[in-house]
Amino acid sequence: MAKEEKQDKIEPVATNRKARHDYAILEVYEAGLALEGPEVKSLRLKQATLTSAFARAEKDGLYLYGLHIAPYAFNTLTELDPLRTRKLLMRRQEIKRLSGSLATRGTTLVALEVYFKNGWAKVRLGLAKGKKTADKHESIKQRDLDRELRREYKEKFKG
Repeated sequence: MAKEEKQDKIEPVATNRKARHDYAILEVYEAGLALEGPEVKSLRLKQATLTSAFARAEKDGLYLYGLHIAPYAFNTLTELDPLRTRKLLMRRQEIKRLSGSLATRGTTLVALEVYFKNGWAKVRLGLAKGKKTADKHESIKQRDLDRELRREYKEKFKG
């Protein structure tokens, strides 16, 4: 009997497009988000901003700073700070490996995307190294060159 593969249903909430421009992403990790009830409802309404979100390894785990989740309009519980620090859920071995990688000079852990995977709130983190201005210009040139090549290829094999 053939076993059916279960497809992961991913529903994107917010992306940090500027992160890939400002940083060279070395590795990508996935972590769960520890949230309160109203925060989950706000995320489902796609009311989140990731522009300056980053993660830091501390003694008792991994924490996400700078993720802005707008307050839920129909909240009846106590009001939550939209920029509060949130705990990230990862395996202890991964956290140890990550904290070792973060110890090297110039690396940081940047939030790339927040999404729901099979109903659970997840964040995609990138172990990143900051780009210099020249590197950013080089990336823009390479992207433009790739775009031109795709355009020429499309026109050549169009008809």
